[in-house]
Amino acid sequence: MIRTNYWLSLLGRSFVASVVSIVGFVTSASAATMTNSLVIPGESTDLYPSNSNNANTNRLGGLFSDLYYDRYSNVYYGLVDRGPGGGIIDYKTRVQKFSLDVDHNTGAISNFQLLDTILFTKNGDNFNGLNPNLLNGNSGTLGLSLDSEGFAIAPNGNYYISDEYGPSIYEFSPTGKFIRVFETPGNLLSKAGSNVNYVDGRPIITSGRQDNRGFEGVTLSPDGSKLYAMLQDPLVNEGASNDGRRSQNLRLVEFDTATGQSTGQYIYQLESLSDINDRLPGTADDFSATAQGRNIAISAITALNDKEFLVLERDNRGLGVDPATSAQPTGSKRVYKINLTGATDVSNISLAGTNNLPSGVTPVSKSTSPFIDIADILKGNGQIIPEKFEGLAIGPQLADGSYAIIMGTDNDFSVTQNSSNVQFDVCTDGTNSTQVPIDSGCPAGKSLIPSYLYSFKASSQELQGFVPPEKIPEPTASAGLILLGLSAFWLKRQTKAVSH
Repeated sequence: MIRTNYWLSLLGRSFVASVVSIVGFVTSASAATMTNSLVIPGESTDLYPSNSNNANTNRLGGLFSDLYYDRYSNVYYGLVDRGPGGGIIDYKTRVQKFSLDVDHNTGAISNFQLLDTILFTKNGDNFNGLNPNLLNGNSGTLGLSLDSEGFAIAPNGNYYISDEYGPSIYEFSPTGKFIRVFETPGNLLSKAGSNVNYVDGRPIITSGRQDNRGFEGVTLSPDGSKLYAMLQDPLVNEGASNDGRRSQNLRLVEFDTATGQSTGQYIYQLESLSDINDRLPGTADDFSATAQGRNIAISAITALNDKEFLVLERDNRGLGVDPATSAQPTGSKRVYKINLTGATDVSNISLAGTNNLPSGVTPVSKSTSPFIDIADILKGNGQIIPEKFEGLAIGPQLADGSYAIIMGTDNDFSVTQNSSNVQFDVCTDGTNSTQVPIDSGCPAGKSLIPSYLYSFKASSQELQGFVPPEKIPEPTASAGLILLGLSAFWLKRQTKAVSH
């Protein structure tokens, strides 16, 4: 039995997330099984201090561009991306903090409750989702433009945010205040000739990351010493005919968190387009050759330990703002397990002009079968398959030693635009869709595209080797007194020194 409720229950600024219940569901070859999911209505609002529910103010959209579970505080973070409108609507970038009940026996999720909306700032100014040209009047000036896509928490509680525009890695305080930016390796910077250009795409961009294909996922080693960021797709010029759209080789970048410097780059290979096309019902539905490194991409990465990771990989089909009916056959929504052991550091190796790896270059190892085949499971149960699976987190450990795996989707704020950059809300009933002027309200029988939150269950054997992230312990009362005493002693000595 499958029951799906799209409709909204609103009271002031609160809402109730409806539940997709699955009883006697179809299983697949995945290493994890699906438990249940929640539907978070697209009309929901966040806790931004405003009475407006406009898309560019406090609509609860883009909610799961990444997911993070803080197991020490038992709270979750849903990262919001650059906001509605693809970087052309003024939007203060932010992260949403929420609680979630997870059944200790089954892993079923319920009772989504928004706790806080945290905006990112620098010297009192807000980071903004507007693209650098619109925000700064210059395509080569990044400034406070931020397309936040990956989220992790350091042992000291600070936030690491990966950004697609730069691509950049930022560190913020728990209140969203800017602390520092890591140094982006030069070969990743998008350039038109020798000039950095953060906005345009090929053919203007001739090297570096593809437009809107910067750091999509980020995660930390358990001890917090290394940070790993993944580009969404291959570099613009790395592939046959110097075209990253034809390549399956994207870069996973390692950083030292103490210095903020890159310490390695490794090749992750996307699933081949031929294998994906083989799963589609007919040749008319096949992806073209230039879709390999553009329509197939990674969305998230989360560490199992200092060498192994889970990576979320997907195509660009499914229920979303374009199309909003989930009519086109989906080829891939999958989670893979990968291992860095033995992978070659390609920091100083170019893959320009070829889809093949040079002799002696070993990519990261990747499970031959998916750890979770999301599309296969949803399809087998007759459920809608959302387009943008982007959030992935290892949730709490359950009573039998297994773990809940939590995944979420990005609904793009249910906003799209035409070729003249005029904005529209996308309203759907799952079968038919309508575009209406932004913030004008959906017609009867249709609603904004929701966000989905899923729970899967993976056994301790399937997650063997998982090491939870470290956390700096809070000072005990006695430790606090010792620190206070040492501070007083130091202050007394300093005062004494000054008096002499």
